[in-house]
Formats: sequence, structure tokens, C-alpha cells
Amino acid sequence: MQTSPPTLDGASPAAAPAHHEAHPDYRVYGLVTFLVSESLMFGALFTIYLVFRGAAVAWPPEGTEVELVLPAINTLILVSSSFVIHLGDQAIKKNQVVAMRWWYLLTAVMGATFLAGQAYEYLSLGYGLTTNLFANCFYVMTGFHGLHVFVGLLMILGVLWRSRRPGHYSDHKHVGIEMAEIYWHFVDIIWVILFTLIYVLTLF
Repeated sequence: MQTSPPTLDGASPAAAPAHHEAHPDYRVYGLVTFLVSESLMFGALFTIYLVFRGAAVAWPPEGTEVELVLPAINTLILVSSSFVIHLGDQAIKKNQVVAMRWWYLLTAVMGATFLAGQAYEYLSLGYGLTTNLFANCFYVMTGFHGLHVFVGLLMILGVLWRSRRPGHYSDHKHVGIEMAEIYWHFVDIIWVILFTLIYVLTLF
């Protein structure tokens, strides 16, 4: 009976570890790096807004009041969607692909509803981008955030499209799903800060 030669360190082949190492997925690191850079951009916008607000005699100026009811409803929808998308992530980790699809589809509907509500708010306001400094800040900040919501919506729809392939996502293959969830949580956190600055603080 032939025996295999020992390995270089003197161990038998049976004791030698398999040549399979779990490498970190650098796509997630890339997403996190991107979100950090986006956080800096939003942070700059928030800082500028607070500087303008502190230097203004009246903020917002007369004739550019903000509505609170519709944005509050929109905020509830967007924040709730974070919990919904997390349920989708938990479902795929249990290998429940169909359940993941339904949770992600519901998240997409909630995200689209948020954007529709924001569009309706824009149409119902009596001022535009160039009316005054407050209006300019309002449209730039909410519009920039809305763009991020739209990108997140595309990511979620991309996950749903890819999930059509058998075995594309499973309890061991779900990086794309996690990346969509991380991005969506980021969008929600930014909105909570933005909602507080633009809408809530205008009451005080």
C-alpha cells in the first residue's frame, strides 16, 4: 500500500489543512468607504445649513414655511422600511428566498411611496429653488437625499431581479442583499437627521 509523502512541515496529508481560506468580501468594504464619503458630503451640507440658520434674522423667511404632516408621514414610511428590509436579510439567512423577495418588494414599494410623497410636497410648495436662501438649502438637501433613495431603490430592484436565478442567493450567498440593506439603513439615518434639521427645528 502506497503512502503519501509528508508535507513540508512534517505533518501527514490527513492532518494538513485544506487550501481554502475565507477571504473578506471587499465589495462590502468598498460600499462602506463610499458611504463614509457620502456622509462627509451630507455633513458639509448640514453644517452650511446650520451656519445660514444661525446668521439669519428669520428662518425660514416669511413665505417659505415648511409643511410638517406629509414629511412626518414620509419619515414614518422610510424608517419603517428599514425594519422591513432587515426582515428580508434575516429571511435569506434562513434560506427563505421567497420570503426575502416579498420583504424586499415591500421595501421597494415603501421607498417609491416616499419619493412620490416628496414629489407631491415639491409640487404643493409655493416657492422654488431660487426663491431665497432657505428654499435653496431645502431643495438641494432634500433633492440630494431623494437621489440617494432612488439609487437605493434601484439596488433593491436589482436584488429582486437577480433572485430569479435559482441558487443566486442563499444562506451562504447573500452579500448583495446585505449591501442593499446597509445602503438603505444609511439613507434612513441621513433622512432622520435631515428631517430634524429642516422640519422639526423650524418649529422652535
